[in-house]
Amino acid sequence: MSDGSLSQDEIDALLQGSSMDFEEAPAVDESGLSAKARIDFTSFLNDTVSSKEANLGGMVGESLSLKPPSVEVVKSADIASGIDGSLVEIKMDYSEGIKGSHSYIFTEGFASVMAGKMMGQSEVELNEAALSALEEAANTIAGSFATSIGDLVGATVMNAPGVTAVMSGGELSFASDYVLKATFPIEVEGSGPSSLTELFDINIVREIVSHIGGSPEADPMAAAGMGNGSGMMGMGGQMGMGGAQTQPEMQMGTGGQGFNQANVQSIQFPNLSPQLSSGDQGNIGLLMDVYMEMTVELGRTKRLIKDILGMGEGTIIELDKLAGEPVDILVNHKLIAKGEVVVIDENFGVRVTEIISPMDRVSEIT
Repeated sequence: MSDGSLSQDEIDALLQGSSMDFEEAPAVDESGLSAKARIDFTSFLNDTVSSKEANLGGMVGESLSLKPPSVEVVKSADIASGIDGSLVEIKMDYSEGIKGSHSYIFTEGFASVMAGKMMGQSEVELNEAALSALEEAANTIAGSFATSIGDLVGATVMNAPGVTAVMSGGELSFASDYVLKATFPIEVEGSGPSSLTELFDINIVREIVSHIGGSPEADPMAAAGMGNGSGMMGMGGQMGMGGAQTQPEMQMGTGGQGFNQANVQSIQFPNLSPQLSSGDQGNIGLLMDVYMEMTVELGRTKRLIKDILGMGEGTIIELDKLAGEPVDILVNHKLIAKGEVVVIDENFGVRVTEIISPMDRVSEIT
């Protein structure tokens, strides 16, 4: 394979430890990412499919099917390969915990369908309101995925505020020379099949897989129990997990000589449970230790540059809110509630008076 990607048969062989010819699957591709690292990251993505499917289905309000992704490492110049026509990029870089470029890509046609479903229509023009709805959906799945990464790396991981735009494939750009491209087959009830593409800076991938079962640069042949003899049985020992030896237990016989081998049994691991379905995702306790930025917005206004340059001490700025009108409460720049300003001792505070549902947020921008 000229692109260095692995076929499904080769992935299965690596995971099962079976022997096969790997001449076509180089251990390390042009980006420096090992075959084992690609497999580990693909497995990590597969574990998030159910969560993404449930979150997106809840946003569109209809049955939505999302399948495990095909994963490949491509040069930045080849990101748009296989995507015809215009597309919508929702750029949500990682800004805390890990740092690097990260984006979601929809084809223009499917983006119109998604935004339309979220806004209670069939298809819509990709105007500012429609793009904001798509960004809201991407923000939902990005936040869930960032939590999964944070649990893995042991740090709080957050995305920067999203930047959404309609563009041609040639306008896509990434800071790194290589990008990991994960393409999820997706279909919404009543529309044809399409895809959701997620792009990761290759350095982000390296950092994530470094926390999955050891170094991402480990030799996949050795990990499968093959290679340069590291998996061979050592002298006087027995083969253990990953090529480690279990030493024989020394016991003296009646004649004061001899060794009896210890009763060695294979390790029994519990079955991995599948990702929770949408009906089982009530364990909000898993997110309780995640920090979110909360702000209270008193109001907004627009002024000419000459007015701004002419501001001084004592200048009064009139806002777009009436006196006594509820203020907006935002989390990660997204409106979640409204409230009224109060004074607590000598500090300002806000008393929540209304909670805004996700669908209400979408309808407010239409």
